[in-house]
Amino acid sequence: MKYAIYQMDVMVADPSANRAKITKWIEAQMVQDNPDVLVLPEMWNTGYALDQLEEIADQNGEITIPFLSSMARDFQVNIIGGSIANQKKKGIYNTAYVFNRAGELIYEYDKMHLVPMLDEPIYLQGGERKGRVFALDGVKMGLAICYDLRFPELLRDLALQKAEVIHVVAQWPAARKDHWRYLLHARAIENQCFMMAANSSGSCNDTQFAGDSLVINPAGVLVEKGASETEATIKAAIDLEEVATMRKNIPVFDSRVPELYGE
Repeated sequence: MKYAIYQMDVMVADPSANRAKITKWIEAQMVQDNPDVLVLPEMWNTGYALDQLEEIADQNGEITIPFLSSMARDFQVNIIGGSIANQKKKGIYNTAYVFNRAGELIYEYDKMHLVPMLDEPIYLQGGERKGRVFALDGVKMGLAICYDLRFPELLRDLALQKAEVIHVVAQWPAARKDHWRYLLHARAIENQCFMMAANSSGSCNDTQFAGDSLVINPAGVLVEKGASETEATIKAAIDLEEVATMRKNIPVFDSRVPELYGE
């Protein structure tokens, strides 16, 4: 399965400019490599212009859903649509969308863990539905958004739902880039799955984003890495047989004794 991950320098508070950038990027990737899956980063429509979201956030995905759906359908490609600032009935959410090759919206997830360090709880609502596994080209997959990575329970639950690939879309700061790398490697090892991580580059206000988008295999080995802090495309071909092999050779899930664990 071939991937292209967009380590995007998001244009802060400019959704139309970001859609134009993504359109150009998708067109280029499909001509160059014809990947099976495209991955976008977190909050790509607005960036972290949190104090402007009431004016610029999407409204129930009314712009983003048809935009990404048409891209997926026209190019016959699966899209992990990163996440966007999204106004819903109860407030503004950090919402991720996933589309299959037919342009069908097959999964929607609202980020449940909000980042205190970036003031997200002041401006955003946390998601209230648990993460679940979805399938692209018959492969079971999961998705988490940025700060979610720090909560192993969430990703372990996706692995228990048989996810073979987990995507993490982010705007992770350079100040904590070591945490980003270590946590992604740990999640790959403990869940014996591929971790496909799309981070942003560039900056917003006083925050520089790390870049360093990563592809890590089920043994915790780095497959591909994006440059630090600059825009890039990360390309990788992954072999899903590696998941089955690792889970057979080190049968972690068969060895669990959850009845002896705490809540």
